[in-house]
Amino acid sequence: MNFCRNLIPLFVLVLGSMTSAETIFVFGEEVHPVTQPVIRNGVVVVKDGKIQAVGPASMVSDQKADRVVRAAVVVPGFVDARATVGLTGQFNHEHDQDHLDTSEAIQPELRAIDAYNWKERLVEWVRGFGVTTVHTGHSPGELISGQTCIVKTAGRGLQEDLVQTCWGVSATLGEGAQRSGSSPGNRSKAVAMLRQAMIAAKERLEKRADSEDTTVFRNLREEMLEDIASGDRPLIVHADRAFDISAALRLKKEFGLDVVVESAAEAHGMIDAIKEANVPIFLHPTMARGSGERLNASFTTAAKLREAGVPVAFSTGYEAYVPKVRVLVFEAAMAIPYGLSREDALAMITIEPAKILGIQDRVGSIEPGKDADLAFFDGDPFEWITHCEGVMIDGHSFEQKPR
Repeated sequence: MNFCRNLIPLFVLVLGSMTSAETIFVFGEEVHPVTQPVIRNGVVVVKDGKIQAVGPASMVSDQKADRVVRAAVVVPGFVDARATVGLTGQFNHEHDQDHLDTSEAIQPELRAIDAYNWKERLVEWVRGFGVTTVHTGHSPGELISGQTCIVKTAGRGLQEDLVQTCWGVSATLGEGAQRSGSSPGNRSKAVAMLRQAMIAAKERLEKRADSEDTTVFRNLREEMLEDIASGDRPLIVHADRAFDISAALRLKKEFGLDVVVESAAEAHGMIDAIKEANVPIFLHPTMARGSGERLNASFTTAAKLREAGVPVAFSTGYEAYVPKVRVLVFEAAMAIPYGLSREDALAMITIEPAKILGIQDRVGSIEPGKDADLAFFDGDPFEWITHCEGVMIDGHSFEQKPR
């Protein structure tokens, strides 16, 4: 992957603002579809907010557009596999921290969309580094802390930006789930509580299937636990230590759960088990501090998981300190010197998270029929001196000062 090294700002918008039926030509010295080879002197044709065509610029030489965008490098808008942006705020004060409620250990009924703030400054901030879609929601920190959702980072409003109301439910195994003076107090208690919750949910499902009583009494907590137990809703387990990851794999096997492991600092030491269990990984930020439960984190984990064929994507995760969210493209870039190719690094922040999240028909690559979500750079996105000069979300351009 030879990204354009021209660092002269080339991002140019002409011919005014967008209308619903306008045609846009996005020209790039390099266009990276991700699912196809790089196109030099390429063009992406956008109409009605969707990608209509992608190919060499010459294919539109005799056509006219309502608007033209030019950039040195055009890539798909980045997809953050797991974050808390929109629930965690830039000020790091109680009034803008809705990512975690510590009143109870198990609260799967908490909806991410009820706390998501599309006007939060950090949503705009991550967009400024090329992120156009984010899987966000409640953070780790309780045994089951709440739900996650998928949104675009356009900041237009919840309904306008919403891709999926509830994707999964956030859980934690390890020290993060342990509560002082109440349950769970240690690892075995935490797993026992999850196991009991799944047993009870399975029993309710079986009883309902065998009953002729069609009366429905709503219980939001039980309904979500039943969704998890039936495999209809992924359980996103934050686990770093090998034995905590193993516990998540056991729960998946025992109950037939749809499990995704997030963070996974010690995954590099148990790749065969993860692959056999067919569990995707939302990998911790490459530059996450190597202390506590991440003491054995490795810069080579991304490359090893990718080489082994494990479904894996980069995530920014949750940060307890300012600025609360990390820069996704920087985290991917830092894995490149440790065995990860540029092609794989780009895939792990575009098409791979889209596949794991099941939204690859809309985002993650530059292909006809997909949402017109693009990011524009003045050079190789993985170089520190390169800037993101703007993004396009559903055909709407967001100009900015280069970052």
